[in-house]
Amino acid sequence: MPKVLISDKLSPAAVEIFRSRGIAVDLKPGLSPAELRAIIGGYDGLAIRSATKVTRELLDAATNLKVVGRAGIGVDNVDIKSATARGVVVMNTPHGNTITTAEHAIAMMFALARQIPEASASTKAGKWEKNRFMGVELSAKTLGLIGCGNIGSIVADRAIGLRMKVIAYDPFLGEKRALELGVEKVELDTLLARADFITLHTPLTDATRNILSRAALAQTKKGVRIINCARGGLLDEAALADAITAGHVAGAALDVFETEPATASPLFALENVVCTPHLGAATAEAQENVALQVAEQMSDFLLTGAVANAINMPSVSAEDAPRLKPYMDLCRLLGAFAGQLTHSREGVIRRVTIEYEGQAAGLNHRPLTAAALAGLLAPMMAGVNMVNAPVAARERGIDVAETAHDRPSEYQTLVRITIEADKLTRSVSGTLIAGTRPRLVEIKGIPVEADFAPHMLYVTNQDKPGFIGRFGATLAESGINIATFHLGRAAQGGDAICLVSIDERVPEDVLRCVRELPLVVQATALEF
Repeated sequence: MPKVLISDKLSPAAVEIFRSRGIAVDLKPGLSPAELRAIIGGYDGLAIRSATKVTRELLDAATNLKVVGRAGIGVDNVDIKSATARGVVVMNTPHGNTITTAEHAIAMMFALARQIPEASASTKAGKWEKNRFMGVELSAKTLGLIGCGNIGSIVADRAIGLRMKVIAYDPFLGEKRALELGVEKVELDTLLARADFITLHTPLTDATRNILSRAALAQTKKGVRIINCARGGLLDEAALADAITAGHVAGAALDVFETEPATASPLFALENVVCTPHLGAATAEAQENVALQVAEQMSDFLLTGAVANAINMPSVSAEDAPRLKPYMDLCRLLGAFAGQLTHSREGVIRRVTIEYEGQAAGLNHRPLTAAALAGLLAPMMAGVNMVNAPVAARERGIDVAETAHDRPSEYQTLVRITIEADKLTRSVSGTLIAGTRPRLVEIKGIPVEADFAPHMLYVTNQDKPGFIGRFGATLAESGINIATFHLGRAAQGGDAICLVSIDERVPEDVLRCVRELPLVVQATALEF
């Protein structure tokens, strides 16, 4: 039974989801890093919010961990690189609090435009400073969105409803999508120069850190107002304070800070600065939504292999997971077959080409390719799986290409993996029998029909009389029983292939005897 640890405060409904799906769950919020490291090795899944820091040291101790689920959007408290290297899936819940966060950004924009917090404090203090608080309208103003994804697009929709003109900077925003949203796609310099209000809706990455730097703030339109409900670290807080003090920036509204909890900031003493303590997702609806979503996603992954909203691997929906599973098994086995046949003496693998034909051509190829790479690299590195295999391939300089053929195929489905190394090119093809059972159909262009078995022996030999008898006798004399025996050849008298499945692993001394037989070119023991 899979076991999950919830290390931050999460809705009781999330606990019930895990239990109702047959997953053991422990709720232990507030553990120190040392306490968490001491127990994490016993869990398959870790559900967190923002308090738990999933560091490299924690992952080193998490020997059984398969998935980290973040109830929320931001994953800057998770070491994604280390998790990926260890084959741990990292999921978030990007949709559970999108409306809540977008609404908070709009609320902050209103509060900033009309100086609502200061006016409220003044009125409660017994003052009636009606002339002091002169605001600005949002209508007809230009809103600049830095980031126009899930949350940014909702902010755009609400702002357009307020009759604002919306411009957006987002390298991933296509022209068609921008047109659908009713926003104008612009470059960052253009946005800074034109926007009356700027609101940030982007994750914190190396590319976005300090995207509103001192230099960027200097490029903004005089009188601009800035709202950040995304992530601390996206803007230079000291530079923003200086720009407000100098009168270049009219004000700012911040829900997030570079250091949290934020107990001190040069912005706190300034008027026209609205601050809230990271309340973007702080509604009852959002808290419940992200908790339920992360529990469902983690349960689906641990029980069926479905992957939703993963940061570091291709997604596979709960509906697609059962249908893709036999194809992923086929790809993994074909990759493992090719990987075990590729020896270091043949040089470094430079390129892997994966071709899909028939029914396989119409599937989601990313998880299939990840499975093929995991199988291929398993003989060469420990702990490789679908999560870290694509990264490992890139780190080793392996060029990976996918091709889907829209052409008639001899089989209902066919997958072909071609390995190009320094000294050879090798291909292996397979299909599914009855839609579920992986089968080899071709090796190095030679037709060979064979089911995969836990223990197999692959032999390349010269196609001449006498080989089969000597080979069979060698195995018999060693007490090794042959379960299945498959032969194939390129042409009469040329290279031939012999592939047998056996009941046990081939001992090294027996393998050596096979290699020494007349007519044998190569012999490799295979394990699946």
